[in-house]
Amino acid sequence: MIQPAILHYCKYQERCHSEVRNKLYELGYNTSDVEQQLTELIEKGILSEERFAIAFSRGRWRMKQWGRVKIKQQLKLRKISDYCIKKGLAEIDGIEYEKVMDKLASKKVAELKSEKNIFIRKAKVYRYLIQKGYEQDIVREWLDAKL
Repeated sequence: MIQPAILHYCKYQERCHSEVRNKLYELGYNTSDVEQQLTELIEKGILSEERFAIAFSRGRWRMKQWGRVKIKQQLKLRKISDYCIKKGLAEIDGIEYEKVMDKLASKKVAELKSEKNIFIRKAKVYRYLIQKGYEQDIVREWLDAKL
């Protein structure tokens, strides 16, 4: 029998297995009960790693404008399988992805107009985009083309 508290926790938003497992331990369940609850949640379709990966990827990209590298790192931290990570990253449209990166980079360049040294400006834009999780080769291509 699935407990009402954990049912509400899972239905409120998509959760990964590790979040639900930690919540069950916080609620005072022992290991066998935790595994039983997780199994029931998965069997009833309430908990799905694949759905979580897709929702997480889409949300972090659209709302926070994270790149694929950062999204992948965060999913790995949550112990999501490689298959589900690929499914989640597939939700990000390649053309729109580059447009968003271009917009972020252009905005950062505009902020750095007072920086006279082109190398320092390039380095700051590069670090900013890498920190946002965009791939090194795409960032270098953009910098070579635009600056």
